[in-house]
Amino acid sequence: MFRLKDLNILGSKAELAALPEGKLLINTINAHSYNTARKDGLFAEALTNGDVLIPDGVSIVKACKWIKAKSQPKERIAGWDLFEFEMNKLEECGMKNVSRERPLTVMFMGSSEKVLDLIVKRAAEVYPHLKVVTYSPPYKPEFSEEDNKAIIDAINAADPDLLWIGMTAPKQEKWTFSHWDELNIHCHVGTIGAVFDFFAGTVERAPMWWQRHGLEWLYRLMKEPKRMWRRYIIGNALFLFNVIFRERW
Repeated sequence: MFRLKDLNILGSKAELAALPEGKLLINTINAHSYNTARKDGLFAEALTNGDVLIPDGVSIVKACKWIKAKSQPKERIAGWDLFEFEMNKLEECGMKNVSRERPLTVMFMGSSEKVLDLIVKRAAEVYPHLKVVTYSPPYKPEFSEEDNKAIIDAINAADPDLLWIGMTAPKQEKWTFSHWDELNIHCHVGTIGAVFDFFAGTVERAPMWWQRHGLEWLYRLMKEPKRMWRRYIIGNALFLFNVIFRERW
């Protein structure tokens, strides 16, 4: 059974700097993904067995304290925090090694061609020492074997120094976990769907005040009520129910 109290969750943003180099799968967990994982065995397996799990939600941080979970994260680490840390770290390496024959490469796999084009343009301004490679998979609920092979081949051919997967949860986590052994890469891999839109500028992230007070979810609900009401109104209530009645005993 998928239980929050048994998960290994990263404790703070400072701990990102201590993550080992090499092939590493980094996932996030929030109230919505927790609820989903309780009903989806493969998603639960992906979150449990990935290399790193970061608490992308104040609700996760508070719940871990309340239920006396094995992990006691000190703060929320948003997918955006992971993105900025990894991108800045790679950019610094690129600045120090401008003479190298092969430029440091970051790959964005997921989203639409429109969003990916915007990502390429912004990355050229913000991270000028990095080469950006993109791949937009077919927009469908499930990929065929041919689709999967094409994605895997594209990733392996790019041989990136950093890989971002953005297909929304739980699809992105399940796909990456299921095909992990087929990815012949040597880098950190982050599943950070919404960050693609934030970085591209197609979706506005909540202002800092909302983020600091743990209300980014409310800001997104106000911005997109028709799309987000079920996730945040019903989902948050379900999360509280599960924490109170399923996690404490």
